[in-house]
Amino acid sequence: MLRIDCPHCGPRDEAEFTYRGDATVVRPGPDAGIEAWDDYLHLRDNPRGWTVEWWLHSAGCRAVLKVRRHTVTHQVDAVAVAGGRPGTDRA
Repeated sequence: MLRIDCPHCGPRDEAEFTYRGDATVVRPGPDAGIEAWDDYLHLRDNPRGWTVEWWLHSAGCRAVLKVRRHTVTHQVDAVAVAGGRPGTDRA
């Protein structure tokens, strides 16, 4: 089980959180073509190693968090509130 260190509530089990997706995906601009939107909606990388993800503390403070997690070991090494850089903007 993952342990995520919520900046507001402290270390909590993964069961309190809801995974919200890859935090590195960039939404296409309004003038982007249909292929760009199709890629944005349907294509995702499945990296091995460190990733940055969105997690919602759904059973806690309801904060949206940016979490840096290793996809093989599931080690979490940085957490920040939405809008911050993991490991630097802790409340």
